[in-house]
Amino acid sequence: MLKVLQQAHIYAPEDLGIRDLLIADGRIAHIAPHIPIPQGLGQVEVVDCQNLLLMPGLIDAHVHILGGGGEGGPATRTPEITLSQITRYGVTTIVGVLGTDGTTRSVESLITKAKALETEGITTFCYTGSYEIPSPTITRNVRDDVILLEKVIGVKVAISDHRSAHPTLDELGRLAMEARVGGLIGGKAGITHLHVGPGQAGIQPLFDLLQVCDLPIQNLLPTHMARSRMLLDQGVRFTKMGGHIDITAGDKALEAVQYVLSAGAPLDKITISSDGNGSMPRFDAQNNYIGLGVGSVGTVYENFQAFVAAGMTLTQALHFFGVNQAAFFGLSGRKGCVAVAADADLLITDQQLNIRQVWAKGRCLVDQGQPVVWGTFEQPDRA
Repeated sequence: MLKVLQQAHIYAPEDLGIRDLLIADGRIAHIAPHIPIPQGLGQVEVVDCQNLLLMPGLIDAHVHILGGGGEGGPATRTPEITLSQITRYGVTTIVGVLGTDGTTRSVESLITKAKALETEGITTFCYTGSYEIPSPTITRNVRDDVILLEKVIGVKVAISDHRSAHPTLDELGRLAMEARVGGLIGGKAGITHLHVGPGQAGIQPLFDLLQVCDLPIQNLLPTHMARSRMLLDQGVRFTKMGGHIDITAGDKALEAVQYVLSAGAPLDKITISSDGNGSMPRFDAQNNYIGLGVGSVGTVYENFQAFVAAGMTLTQALHFFGVNQAAFFGLSGRKGCVAVAADADLLITDQQLNIRQVWAKGRCLVDQGQPVVWGTFEQPDRA
């Protein structure tokens, strides 16, 4: 079915003003001040978007789709995420990750869950690997996983954390080069995604690595970079060298972004992700487990609203929540934009940024702020 969204104020992310938008076969087919309703092409759905804002669906590049945790024992493993826990917050593309537990959760299960969420309606990718060394893979190595497995865009590993396997510089370099070469041959980004813990070294291993090998800095993405001022300062240095940093959504995110921008970090080198559905374990000074929380994809949208409330334009704010991710993962022109030939992943809000509709690949998944498409085993009355 063709769909015409009429008279929306479009941020693509640049301000296009009031426009109509035509969706065909899951993609944006036309954008114009006025699009006549097509005749003779079957049923056409018309959506009135007057006084509403339309922008790209958000990209969340760090989600524990299988659940996370387990540091407090088997009962502290968080459950798998559901479709509506993602879409109700305007997110239409996610990247799934493993965490501390690469034993009871596997890359095989991660990819299968990513495929399930894609079947249910959104776009998904994932990383091979976890905190472990050697890195868990499905094929012989990280390179082959990236080349041969459709969903895999790189590898995840942990540094500067008492839960990590403490990879040596050689091991870290080998993983990163395998991911890069796999990306080159497989036509993907080939990213090494680094969980950065609260350890004193921060991302110093990345600076050391770049000194001794020819790995392009663009293939590295450290996350959780708002843990400390020291990490933020390292992040500023990293972005000025051409790298990207990822900041976990939450109470610290706005202040962290303001700080790194004021210190000279380029706006297009910073992304925000939720760490959604992952555990948020708490440890005492001796690294003993003392409690657990669970992350939510919703923190991404809460931060998006907070960034705008703090004075950012919609165009600026959208860079942190989709535009920069699309560019970094090689998805520009397809994701993170409202443009002809792009996927019809759309976030529609009122003037106060309350979500009205969420569209993914041309299908409305959220209407009037509530999910209308549910995951296979979701119970709508309990979601």
